[in-house]
Amino acid sequence: MSPNPTIPGYTSGTAAVPRASISLEEFELLKKTVLFDEADVKALRQSLPVVKDQVEAILDVWYGFVGSNPHLVSTFVRVADGQPDMEYLGAVRKRFGQWILDTAGGRYDQAWLDYQFEIGRRHHRVGKNLTDKVAAAPHIPFRYLPALLYPVTATLRPFLEKQGHTQAEVSAMHQAWIKSVLLQVILWSYPYVKEGDF
Repeated sequence: MSPNPTIPGYTSGTAAVPRASISLEEFELLKKTVLFDEADVKALRQSLPVVKDQVEAILDVWYGFVGSNPHLVSTFVRVADGQPDMEYLGAVRKRFGQWILDTAGGRYDQAWLDYQFEIGRRHHRVGKNLTDKVAAAPHIPFRYLPALLYPVTATLRPFLEKQGHTQAEVSAMHQAWIKSVLLQVILWSYPYVKEGDF
């Protein structure tokens, strides 16, 4: 991951991102707990060329799901008039597309870890709306972070099947994605957890 000036608000790898609230050593223990290992990193990297050409199609599925559920799209609603902020949705979509590539890239270094905590802040009232300078719903309820793990990862498998890999390779890529998204959701939860309890 490196800064991408073509994506507003994408600050991974820059001094604008504070240090993660856990160490790399603690992160290693978390990876061990979800059975995430080097084989998963290899599978994720194998998935990169598979998803790279399908990013917009994947986002269409995910945004279609969010858009069809008013309780989910409400986090993008302007406070002033109660209407979805389309510019905000578009800006987040660009970063979401980069998130797909970052996840598949399989770089789980300090910069990656730091940015997961930044993503968590951007979902929570401590940082929501600040990146895009919008006046939308001020907070995403925590319950929707882990709940979205399933629709995001379940709908990804058909995309992983599109480039002729064996079913065993597809399954390995899919399982790696599930573990990675779970790790990320856990890290994103930090601002929602009472201090000292994470």
